[in-house]
Amino acid sequence: MSGPVLIGIDSGTSLIKAVAFEADGRQIAAASLPNSYRALPDGGAEQDMQRTWGDAAAVLRTLLDKAPGLSQRTAALAVTGQGDGCWLIDRAGEPVHDGWIWLDSRAAVEVRALRGSPEAELVYRVTGTGLNACQMRTQLRWMKRRKPELLERAATALHPKDWIYFRLTGERATCPTEGVFTFGDFRTRTYSDAVLEALDLEDCRRLLPPVVDGARTASTLTSEAATAVGLKAGLPVILGYVDIMCSALGGGLCDPALRPGLSVLGSTGMHMRYAASDREVELNAEHCGYTMAFPGSSYAQMQTNMAATLNLDWMLDIAREVLSLECVTRSRGDLLQGLDERVLSARAGAALYHPYISSAGERGPFTEPDARASFLGLDQTTGFFDLLRSVYEGLAFAARDCYGALGAVPSEIRVTGGAAASRAMRHILASVLAVPVRTVERKEAGAAGAVMIAAVQQGLYSDLEACVSEWVTPLLGPPETGDSELSKHYGSLFPVYLETRQALRPVWNELAQARGRA
Repeated sequence: MSGPVLIGIDSGTSLIKAVAFEADGRQIAAASLPNSYRALPDGGAEQDMQRTWGDAAAVLRTLLDKAPGLSQRTAALAVTGQGDGCWLIDRAGEPVHDGWIWLDSRAAVEVRALRGSPEAELVYRVTGTGLNACQMRTQLRWMKRRKPELLERAATALHPKDWIYFRLTGERATCPTEGVFTFGDFRTRTYSDAVLEALDLEDCRRLLPPVVDGARTASTLTSEAATAVGLKAGLPVILGYVDIMCSALGGGLCDPALRPGLSVLGSTGMHMRYAASDREVELNAEHCGYTMAFPGSSYAQMQTNMAATLNLDWMLDIAREVLSLECVTRSRGDLLQGLDERVLSARAGAALYHPYISSAGERGPFTEPDARASFLGLDQTTGFFDLLRSVYEGLAFAARDCYGALGAVPSEIRVTGGAAASRAMRHILASVLAVPVRTVERKEAGAAGAVMIAAVQQGLYSDLEACVSEWVTPLLGPPETGDSELSKHYGSLFPVYLETRQALRPVWNELAQARGRA
């Protein structure tokens, strides 16, 4: 092959990936390294910014080594990455601290302070996005009150992907998704002074970088970065949208005719509906969820579970801990082998599980930093695989809960993310939602979405819809329907799931207070 190649970098929570694509969407090669961050005793979650850049550069070099001639054929480089968080740099472009990532729960105190206030209502109404502890805006409030020296040293506040883009190009910028849902007006896709004032962050306006639309604008690779990554200086570099929106592009949400839903079941759970314009955006009484722009005039509205596969990781790690008592060592991957059959053979509804395993609480379809996971309805007949199946069911109930906050469940759900590979997860999800689900036969939807934005910017496609028709539509899997009898059973359990999670809210608050006193 001799045509142009487009490379996407996806700096995620679990992995930092680089993926190369032909201009028609065919994947050529991929490389990755595990991402590294530190969980702190006070609820903090921080990531070494210099290491992240070093790992991203190393992944790119590894990718280029996998395909001879790839460096010469590369026509553009696109960047996406994990959302939210706060990564401060000084005037010289050096990190002020280790970057705060979305798993950081320290700003929960700021969410509690703003809850129910006129300021929180204004922020939601203008940004279309509810407040939660993982966001830059609440993290900046926390720093302003408790670590003002960080802000005094800082010149720019970036998100993780923006940091990679800065190291590649020397330009300080953010995208129309993260910049706007954090501090902007989703209708105009620009920063809002009213939002900054409501958050008591007017003095932090100086930290906000320009909003750059990667579908329209590209920068270039610096000589220093070119040496680090093994690509030619001057190469076009495109700042993609946040990873979840790139996954939405690569996963098939951008379908104006059918208007499907999309569930991304990765570390977090993202459940989305398509809106053709800002006039179709529907806000909710809970003041929660996200509204994010696609390139062009359309939007995605989403409700986000703080934890999706993190719940499964937790269960598997418990099993590994028990095995270790008998000196048996197994990885999560080992335990996943053959697990679908065991889950599907377990009893449906043997327990109810609320999947709020993250120490940062929950952010969709309600915001509650104190929310915690729980099993309900156990008795002496409940076995391990019954519990495990209830975790799968809890993720599906959480998806239904989220779609309910977005309106009616769409007529079809497209599913991507790590858990989408599980036949048991897809079957249970289709049965709980009572609509067909479809996978997209693309392993790297996030990197693909970033590259799709670059392909439009580079003029390879006239618009996003034309790119989707070639990159996504041919890769849609067949619709998978659930079991009608199982859907009836889950239909009777879902109101109980809702009632108990609503009843538990004051209990979570009391538990947090009691633990705090202890």
